[in-house]
Amino acid sequence: MKGRYFLICGLITASVFAISLAYYGQLPERVPMHWGAHGEVNGWGSRAAFVVMTPAFMAGLLGIFAVLPWLSPKNFGVDRFETTYLYMMLVVVGLLGYTRLVMLYAALTHHIDVGKAITGGVCLLIALLGNVMGKVRRNFFVGIRTPWTLADERVWDATHRFSAKLWTLGGLTALILSFVTRVPWVPMAIILSLAVISILYSLMFYKGLQRRGAI
Repeated sequence: MKGRYFLICGLITASVFAISLAYYGQLPERVPMHWGAHGEVNGWGSRAAFVVMTPAFMAGLLGIFAVLPWLSPKNFGVDRFETTYLYMMLVVVGLLGYTRLVMLYAALTHHIDVGKAITGGVCLLIALLGNVMGKVRRNFFVGIRTPWTLADERVWDATHRFSAKLWTLGGLTALILSFVTRVPWVPMAIILSLAVISILYSLMFYKGLQRRGAI
């Protein structure tokens, strides 16, 4: 199963590179690489950098995901939730591939609101990660890693069960708003608030256990 996930991610990475390379000759000399909150281009790069940068980052990310199980200390291994871990890898790599294709389309046609399209992708990513958040076991690399979740497995489990519902609902809400609102920071503000709420929940749950003498 592990090999299948890495194969799919590898194919996504190779496809993104191949598509970008196929359109190399049609790209302008200065390619838009970064957009501001209101969709205006505020960063440029060369065609070569544009073609290579994202696929290289995706390949490096795959390498990190491959080595993290080996780096995980005993009793905190990501192999305890391997299928969920691999799913998260696939979703993140998929988002990066989607982002590159949006940027490529924008560079070739200029007929797309890049900020809105990428914000929508990030919101969908949060919802998809939230969908499996409750299956993430205590580790040092993925999930809601606060001093309180890492200190006690009960806090970890409760926080991730709570965050699974919160992130799924919040991500979908932000996704809808990213396409209907004219205020670009609203969806991202929702996404940031999800992380803050999860962190505060872990603290409150830990302190609750502490008050009851359970810690």
